[in-house]
Amino acid sequence: MHIRFPKKIDNFLTWMKRKFMPKTMFFRTMLLIFVPLIVVQVVSIYTFLNSSWTRVGRKLSDNMAENMAFIIQLHQEDFDFERIKTMAATQYGLEVSFFDNDSKHTVWRENKKHDQFATRYLNAALDKKFPLANTEVFLTAHHSNLNVLIDTDRGLYVFDTPAKNIFSTSIFGFVLWMIGSGLLLFVVAALFLRVQVRSIAQLADAAEDFGKGINTKFKPYGSIEVRRAGLAFTKMKERILRQISERTQMLAGVSHDLRTPLTRMKLQMAMLPDSKENQEFVQDINEMEKMLDGYLAFVSGEGGEKPTFIDLNEMVSSIIGKYRKNSNAMIRFATNYDVSAVQGREQALRRAITNVIENAFHYGKTIAVHLDSDAKHVQLSIDDDGPGIPADKREDVFKAFYRVDGSRNKETGGVGLGLSIAKDVVVSHGGSIELSDSELGGLRVLITLPL
Repeated sequence: MHIRFPKKIDNFLTWMKRKFMPKTMFFRTMLLIFVPLIVVQVVSIYTFLNSSWTRVGRKLSDNMAENMAFIIQLHQEDFDFERIKTMAATQYGLEVSFFDNDSKHTVWRENKKHDQFATRYLNAALDKKFPLANTEVFLTAHHSNLNVLIDTDRGLYVFDTPAKNIFSTSIFGFVLWMIGSGLLLFVVAALFLRVQVRSIAQLADAAEDFGKGINTKFKPYGSIEVRRAGLAFTKMKERILRQISERTQMLAGVSHDLRTPLTRMKLQMAMLPDSKENQEFVQDINEMEKMLDGYLAFVSGEGGEKPTFIDLNEMVSSIIGKYRKNSNAMIRFATNYDVSAVQGREQALRRAITNVIENAFHYGKTIAVHLDSDAKHVQLSIDDDGPGIPADKREDVFKAFYRVDGSRNKETGGVGLGLSIAKDVVVSHGGSIELSDSELGGLRVLITLPL
């Protein structure tokens, strides 16, 4: 059931959730354990203070007040005070002193302090037992002893006794037990939860690496649900890898079967007389071979290439250097050594970047290449001053064999697979490729790869 709050309250709760709610599963689960644990301990300690400790404290304070009253009564009935002092010390644990009305003012000069929380029950008992006397209770500096002053009409009685005589020490054991058991539960829960979260995190890392084309080994462990998810991912990855392998093998066979008749046709045409019709037929055969090569490059993907760390500065520089020698276009590129190396399949990435830069050389006279990175991504932008691609056609150009009429056509030598292959490679590395307007007036291609 969803409780509906007013809009302002709902917005405030949403802000509180985003501001203070932990983001990770580990800390959210620990919060669910820790908050109820704290609430239970606070309620338990408060209940204990207001029940057992309160009753015991009042009973001890009443007994101490009765003992003091008995000692004062014996003194006022002219019993020997020295014998009374000995009896009070041995029987009741009280050190008692008496000051007559002429000398009692010297007692008040001693350094003592009040503590109403610790002595409130004893103060209440003394007020009840000695309604006509002035009573004060003080604690020594370290809360180890109590000084009780009872000012009667005959003089001042000063009692000294250990503070534990009016406290129930069980409260400290109870609090320590609650805190200790809570910490033990917290540590056990944290250790157990770390195992579960670590398994989920490793599963997420393995899935992310697989999306980038990196085959990371992963062994499921943890709870049954986590193991089931891990086993499902492992089986899915094996099925995908098997399908890729079968597709590559099938395409290798198709390539062989198609190239053989095409080669035979070219040999037969070479034996025929040279004519305009025969030349056009040979051109069609050559175009079919070129389309076949492009299609095989598109669908075969990365094959069995292993991921390595790639220096994009060096890769882009080598690609640009090849086109600089054979092109009249002007290109701007500055090496950026702040860019981190990326992990991926070098030949596949080289093919993708080559396709994009080759398009820029085909359709532009000025090309600008810029390489940059942040903590999580590397970005490669390629700008040209060519005719560009209309905004409504920018999604279609990533389709296989698609050409934009009037700007990208097969007279330039392309078969409509360059950007399709580039996108296939970039996405298989966990990245993205976007098309937009360039500041040079043509097309901007922005390739983003994760670090």
